[in-house]
Amino acid sequence: MKVSIIGGGGLVGSCAASALQFGGIVREIALVDVNQDLVEGQRLDLLHGAALTSDQVLTAGGPDLSKDADVICITAGLRRKPDESRLDLINRNVTLFRGILGDLKKHGYRKDAIVFVVSNPVDVLTYLAVQELDLPPQQVIGLGTVLDTTRLRSMLAQQISVPPSQTQVTIFGEHGDSMVPIWSNAQIAGLPLDKYPGVTSALIAEVEKKTRGSGAEVIAKKGGAGFAVGASIADVIHSIALDQRRILPVSSLQNGAYGLHDVCISVPTVVGRGGALQHIEVDLWPKELAALQRSGSVLRETIEKVLKG
Repeated sequence: MKVSIIGGGGLVGSCAASALQFGGIVREIALVDVNQDLVEGQRLDLLHGAALTSDQVLTAGGPDLSKDADVICITAGLRRKPDESRLDLINRNVTLFRGILGDLKKHGYRKDAIVFVVSNPVDVLTYLAVQELDLPPQQVIGLGTVLDTTRLRSMLAQQISVPPSQTQVTIFGEHGDSMVPIWSNAQIAGLPLDKYPGVTSALIAEVEKKTRGSGAEVIAKKGGAGFAVGASIADVIHSIALDQRRILPVSSLQNGAYGLHDVCISVPTVVGRGGALQHIEVDLWPKELAALQRSGSVLRETIEKVLKG
């Protein structure tokens, strides 16, 4: 499988490439960027470690590298400021994103390609890609709340001293301020979270608060997220490459799940070689369902104002 990473010279794109290299699953990684020196430098850096990682084809260049890619991962975008919400980015990023989509249409892309949007605000830009590309909607997905979910699980694990891989709790909704942690189904190694020793409502509230502010905290301290988002991107791409059909909280066009329509937002989604194969509905607490539908309304209003206004 060939993966092209648009924005491969930047922090997010290069961390995604590194995670894919260490994963050793995809056959070719193509780094695409407007800064040719930077992206070639990233390719060389990956190449220099290839003997210790994976036997992959590594290329770097312009938009034409995406024309035969199985997965086109778009990470290019302007960074969020510490005091700026992800949705505030939209007016600064839509023009840039439309240019990227224009390049894809100009140079061509495979009709069975999966377009994987990471650029923020990811839910709105995923919707834009669905509207502007000649692909079935299920072949256009966004990173959604995959990163938020791993942040929540990892910080919960740290608080109660359990292995991060044994925490099961997911975030639905917007990748941003109206995200919805689903505590009703949370577990630790298959055990109900609310029965686990040391777990209190105050601890849950603290973990949720830290998760909501974690993106801005990383931006303030180091300029932007890299390692965790790179690992999150690789996790989704590996599910596509291996047709694993794992359930992930990616963003995709909704057609009725939880009462959501005509908006790209994260709900439990079966992800495989064909993209977003199925949306799964599980019972939620009434307040969680209301918050999820409110999150959809927030995104719907933004789409109407910015993309259709």
